[in-house]
Amino acid sequence: MAKFSAQELPAALGNGLLSFPVTHFTADLSFDEKAFRAHVEYLDSFPVAGLFAAGGTGEFFSLQNSEVLQVLRATVESTAAETPVLAPAGRNTKDAIELIRGAEQAGADGVLLLPPYLTEASQEGLYEYVKAVAQSTDLGIIIYSRANAVYRAETVARLAAELPNLIGYKDGVGDIELMTRVFTKLGDRLLYIGGLPTAETFALPYLELGVSTYSSAMFNFVPQFALDFYAAVRARDHDTVYRGLRDFVLPYIAIRDNQPGYGVSIVKAGLESAGRSGGPVRPPLTNLTVGEQAELDALVSTVSAGMSSARVAS
Repeated sequence: MAKFSAQELPAALGNGLLSFPVTHFTADLSFDEKAFRAHVEYLDSFPVAGLFAAGGTGEFFSLQNSEVLQVLRATVESTAAETPVLAPAGRNTKDAIELIRGAEQAGADGVLLLPPYLTEASQEGLYEYVKAVAQSTDLGIIIYSRANAVYRAETVARLAAELPNLIGYKDGVGDIELMTRVFTKLGDRLLYIGGLPTAETFALPYLELGVSTYSSAMFNFVPQFALDFYAAVRARDHDTVYRGLRDFVLPYIAIRDNQPGYGVSIVKAGLESAGRSGGPVRPPLTNLTVGEQAELDALVSTVSAGMSSARVAS
């Protein structure tokens, strides 16, 4: 059973850092549940505002529906009562509803609705997709605007007017005008989440657009850095934010940008750098090269003391 209602969930998520745990795999690419549970327990020992199980960083796209629900149950069972856990849904409408049924049984607190699989869609089609999925449940729904599902402000407003359990809008596009239009039209009706790759890069300017939180993939392997950085963003501590960007985030992005798909691969590599293995990624993703891993190892080795000491000094 959900710990948070759709009405309670936005406040729980909106004033802290969010993260997407990686999904651990063994050498033969099967789900490593024991290692995953230990990782979730570790992440939950930090003051994270919510965990999104089997999301993009958790390789939702490579998991079968049964595996998604296995990962979700493990997440729910490995987190404290005060930590919201959100489930993924997506693909076709029937699959999305099936995943939500499983999420309800597993005790998830809400749902992140990812774009439908592959096909392009009109705004009317996206409206019908979200409506059908949201009306199948009482769980709070957050729509993820990215790729082939970029929701215009008018579509979001229409959905929000008709669906009381539509609670959030996650932006993965980076269109400042679109984000401004959505927030201007809906105000505090929704929770707004930054969802661009390595969201720390955009966190400070997005705060001015009403985006009070974001999903941090690097929280998986440098959780204290991620929390310190988020605190600096919320405090509008520009010096600390830009120091963190210069010394860690931007060099990290430079490695991430070496290959398509490294947005997930580099997070698992970061766990290796931090001495907490997440196992390999599943194809079609590829792991970092030996040289890239060494470069990341050197970068991660400097960050834990660096960010914390910089905040103490300031």
